[in-house]
Amino acid sequence: MYEYLKGIVTFINPYYLVLETQGIGYQIALGNPYRYSGKLNQEVKIYVHQVIREDAQLLYGFDSLEEKQLFLRLVSVSGIGPKSALAIMASEDHSGLIQAVESGDVTYLTKFPGVGKKTAQQMILDLKGKFGELSIDTPFTLFDEASAQDTSALSEAMEALAALGYSEREIKRVEKQLKEVENQTTDEYLRQALKLMMKK
Repeated sequence: MYEYLKGIVTFINPYYLVLETQGIGYQIALGNPYRYSGKLNQEVKIYVHQVIREDAQLLYGFDSLEEKQLFLRLVSVSGIGPKSALAIMASEDHSGLIQAVESGDVTYLTKFPGVGKKTAQQMILDLKGKFGELSIDTPFTLFDEASAQDTSALSEAMEALAALGYSEREIKRVEKQLKEVENQTTDEYLRQALKLMMKK
């Protein structure tokens, strides 16, 4: 089992990035691959969790060990698979997520894609009091990308929302609001979109 991989980011799309390590390109699924836009063709360290299925071997990536531990706790819940766990973590409000579980806030938890009332209640039942010493209060800040991009950045961000499992109706609602904001990177658009999704 891998703990982390260190290599060069060579490719990014809404579903995953490719990390090249010693001539091998590893496909790593992340909640928001565009976090690493500013690190394209640079070396990074990504914590990973490997899932081996009959038909595939998959790698899920995280910025820190704490993020990985949060992911492992989420996938331990009946009804939450790796894709759902990444979608939940993509909002980056990890302290809000933990607080919702600890306080039994079903309404907050059902705002995540693929999480219905039953799954939210299961999360509370399985995870309450089990987050331990996870120090994940601060949101991800890997880089400061200043380069302005055109409307394709907004399109990529909307594609990433679809990859996370949000419906076309939900995506169109936030896209309308984000069109008013110009010169944002894909990562910035996606972060804002996820914040708007949590306010619905």
